Amino acid sequence: MQGITRAIWSCRDTLRNAIMGQITKRDSILSRFGFVSSPSRVPHKGLENVTVADVLMTKGDERTGSWLWCQTDDTVYDAVKNMAENNIGSLVVLKPGEPQLIAGIVTERDYLKKVIAQGRSSKYTRVGEIMTDEGRLITVSSDTNILHAMQLMTDHHIRHVPVIDGKIVGMVSIVDVVRAVVEQQSGELSRLNDFIRGEYY
Repeated sequence: MQGITRAIWSCRDTLRNAIMGQITKRDSILSRFGFVSSPSRVPHKGLENVTVADVLMTKGDERTGSWLWCQTDDTVYDAVKNMAENNIGSLVVLKPGEPQLIAGIVTERDYLKKVIAQGRSSKYTRVGEIMTDEGRLITVSSDTNILHAMQLMTDHHIRHVPVIDGKIVGMVSIVDVVRAVVEQQSGELSRLNDFIRGEYY
């Protein structure tokens, strides 16, 4: 044990530089995506224990607003205007007259591929015509592990995932997921750095 301690102690500057380099890279990556720090952070409990519910909790009051919605019979024009006004990339699509029963999701990509690229008018096209319907929709529940959610999003090339617990309870984006992962890794690096400096008990 003393040998390990001496080895770590003798390499502490090298390890400290490596850790600080990772933290600097993290801050650089975060600033490129338009955020440097999250106003509310996911508690440090290890990636294997972080769930979608933890990420939703960090969204605070934005949680319900994060899944702004439209209905299948709304025009694409109104849906895209809603996205632009709220600076979001997708809307949950609800069934008319059925609050919180999801019909699908409509994204900026749907608009570009199915309206603009095909020369259609957004004012005369209904959301139900271009959305990803509930049968093909990828969803998660609030107890889904964050790494599993990230894997689903990566495998299916999607950036937004509705959170369904019998009914819609929120929406997480790839930015939310990446932020949570980076914060957890940063916490691990910080604890390792404290251990190296002898401040970890």
